[in-house]
Amino acid sequence: MRPELQAVLNLEVPVIVEIGRTRMSTRAVMALAPGKILEIPKSAEDELEMLVNNKTIGTGIAVKIGENFGLQISYIGNVRERLEALASGEAVAGTPGAAARPDAA
Repeated sequence: MRPELQAVLNLEVPVIVEIGRTRMSTRAVMALAPGKILEIPKSAEDELEMLVNNKTIGTGIAVKIGENFGLQISYIGNVRERLEALASGEAVAGTPGAAARPDAA
């Protein structure tokens, strides 16, 4: 494998698993406090979306692994779809973890 391709394949990108989205008034957001419950209009049985660069590349169901959560993948996009998602954002080496999706519906 060419060194340039190997370097690209070793880049780390954030992978996000989205539980759900909701809309709230500014007043409701300001009233949030520890202990409050934020209801998400999504059934507990619904599949979760897996995103790279805010593009869905797959879906799956939440599973518990010891004391952690995981995602059992039910669908994953083909290689072209995953490459397009990777190309749509800036991959940064050493950027593991997840973040909230900024484009809430």
